[in-house]
Amino acid sequence: MTLFATRHRGLARDLDRLARSLDSDATVLLVGAPGTGKDRLARLIHESSPRAAEPFVRIDLAALSDDLFESELFGHERGAFTGAVAGKPGLLEGAGRGTLYLDHIDVLAPRAQGKLLRVLEERVVRRVGGTRETAILARFVASAAPDLSRRVRTGEFREDLYYRLAVLTVKLPTLAERRGDVLPAARALLRASGGPAAFSPSAEKALRAHPFPGNFRELENIVRRAALEALAAGAAAVTEAHLGLLSASEPEALLSAASRSGWTLRRLSDAYVELVLAETGGNVAEAARRLGVARKTLYARRSVRETNRSGG
Repeated sequence: MTLFATRHRGLARDLDRLARSLDSDATVLLVGAPGTGKDRLARLIHESSPRAAEPFVRIDLAALSDDLFESELFGHERGAFTGAVAGKPGLLEGAGRGTLYLDHIDVLAPRAQGKLLRVLEERVVRRVGGTRETAILARFVASAAPDLSRRVRTGEFREDLYYRLAVLTVKLPTLAERRGDVLPAARALLRASGGPAAFSPSAEKALRAHPFPGNFRELENIVRRAALEALAAGAAAVTEAHLGLLSASEPEALLSAASRSGWTLRRLSDAYVELVLAETGGNVAEAARRLGVARKTLYARRSVRETNRSGG
């Protein structure tokens, strides 16, 4: 896969160890900044394992309120709470013998951490309001931001839960730490886009120089957009102008690109959010502060965008 063909020694070592454990039940913890490929790697783990024919269930924990955590993950029985007019299986049951991907594990509240720890230890789940226990046979994969270890040290995240999750840990470096992967990945993305077959020399120079604080998600978006613009213009190669590398600190360039391309207000807003996230190095808390919104609001908005992209 394009994203994980890497020259980075540390990542290559982690991926090699991961490849040797694809047929095991060992829990995997993916650690990295936004855009480094955690979601994609989680799905690749599933698709490359003997569980590939079974369900892959992604659970965005950042999008679940504390009140909904138990009923959504564990399910509930009829009458368990006001409005529970019928029993409902939880998301954990829905994975069967497949893979359960717990995205944004680091945002779990302390009480929810304790509930999840019990599931990982005992491999059973009991619906809210129920007495019967159901075995959980799926493999667990979790993802977290790079500051998870700090949260463990400060007591914000349970140490026992951390060690249950980190049986196999893959640390996904930022694209700035994988400079040798930029052009090979960009070329592969361009080939897959159906656009021009190559970048111009100036475009490749611009790609090498760009910091890509939004990591591979930013690179992918840039190449896709540039390929479409080059194709529409009938260009033989993607040029630096087609790349349109923008910065949140240059609002005029962003507005000009939006006007030129006929963006909706929603798309312009989404683009600005992504740029701010990129320029904060994927720090959601700092991006939320700059945008004037709550951290959970930003997580939920990004979750909706990811669902729309995947057609879910």
